[in-house]
Amino acid sequence: MARGEQTRERILEAAEACFARNGYDATGVAEICQQAGVTKGAFYHHFPSKQTLFLELLERWLAVLDEQLAALRAEAENVPETFSMMAGMARHILEEGRGRLPMFLEFWRQAARDPAVWRRTIAPYRRYRAFFTGLIESGIAEGTLRSIDPEAVAGVLVSLAVGLMMQGLMDPEEADWGEVAEEGVRLLLSSLMVEDKNRRENTGAPKR
Repeated sequence: MARGEQTRERILEAAEACFARNGYDATGVAEICQQAGVTKGAFYHHFPSKQTLFLELLERWLAVLDEQLAALRAEAENVPETFSMMAGMARHILEEGRGRLPMFLEFWRQAARDPAVWRRTIAPYRRYRAFFTGLIESGIAEGTLRSIDPEAVAGVLVSLAVGLMMQGLMDPEEADWGEVAEEGVRLLLSSLMVEDKNRRENTGAPKR
């Protein structure tokens, strides 16, 4: 790894530690630089602002989720199986996101004041809605899901995920939110699936 890349990586790692410890608002560029062992000049050479740095961290965190979702999609035989596997990893996703949600909320509050930053902030959520829209369209095409509005259902799925993280943050002792997330996905899936008999007729699969 080149020296410039090493410096950039140190800044990102230091920022993640500072944000986790103090929150977004209370963390300044000077503290990040001190933690990373770099000058402010080096910081601004790699990142125009603290907001830009946070957005890159956000993309890094979500890139891991993107890889997991893509792997599940590739492994599953059909769309309902993909959703079932996603339900199984809902607890892990919820716990990972809940630990970072407080700093996200601080960032979102500030980002809303800058249209350019806000567009980058909401881009991942639009990406996930597009992912689920495509997944549901595939399920309809393969005959495993009912003919429904894919975009509407995708919006429900993303809203369910964000809402559960918010509830888990505000009242973590009220319920096992990982279990609630898993059950929520299963309930939604059961309402979307075509019954076996109809699915065999639609796909031409042999009756057992």
